[in-house]
Amino acid sequence: MRYGIFSDIHSNLEALEAVLADLRKQSVEKLVCLGDVVGYNANPRECLESVRGLGAVVIRGNHDHESAREGKIPGFNPLATAGVLYSRGQLDAAQRAFLAALPLQQRVDAFTVVHATLAGPERWGYVLSLAQAELSLAYQETPLCFFGHTHVPHLFVEEEKSVGARLGKVAEYFYRKITLDPERRYFINVGSVGQPRDGDWRAAYVIYDSGERSLELRRVSYDVAAAQAKIRQAGLPEVLAERLIRAH
Repeated sequence: MRYGIFSDIHSNLEALEAVLADLRKQSVEKLVCLGDVVGYNANPRECLESVRGLGAVVIRGNHDHESAREGKIPGFNPLATAGVLYSRGQLDAAQRAFLAALPLQQRVDAFTVVHATLAGPERWGYVLSLAQAELSLAYQETPLCFFGHTHVPHLFVEEEKSVGARLGKVAEYFYRKITLDPERRYFINVGSVGQPRDGDWRAAYVIYDSGERSLELRRVSYDVAAAQAKIRQAGLPEVLAERLIRAH
């Protein structure tokens, strides 16, 4: 089966529409969204309705979580807070309820998906190092787990098993198109649709082919200027518009 797996749309409708247009050309059979549909950018309502209409598997991200509730926003920087407050103002009660009901992680056929980490997904920790990846791999019960949250597409793989140990040696790689080893466990970040942070401004998502055991990172250009104009019109911080083209 061919899966289209994407994450961190962050209310960027132009990027989402470009990714969906590309997905329609890829003979994908199942769509999976790893959360953070909303936040940061100017079209939370439209992005959420688009994702809901796909019939995709969807899990909850931290921006989804905070946008669905009221009250203080713990642990968010000023830019993230501004995006959440804007999203709260744009979403209706039914949309907030949909986000609040999304699971934090899920088994999808033979793999697992989570927004942040498997070692306490409700704490929204970041996986940026081998040590942090090892914590999630220690909880990983399927050969593959896909995650988002950092907006940087890369993967961690358990390369060597140690006798008597729960977890073997773990390595980190950046990827474009690879074949996955069935004897190894992988913890794979799919990048971001709406706010990449790896130096490439284009929207990112992956195609996973379970039959071929292949993984492909795809990058899609979109109308950044239109997305930036909407951010400014919405009164969101200027740096959120600038960030889309800086991509870090």
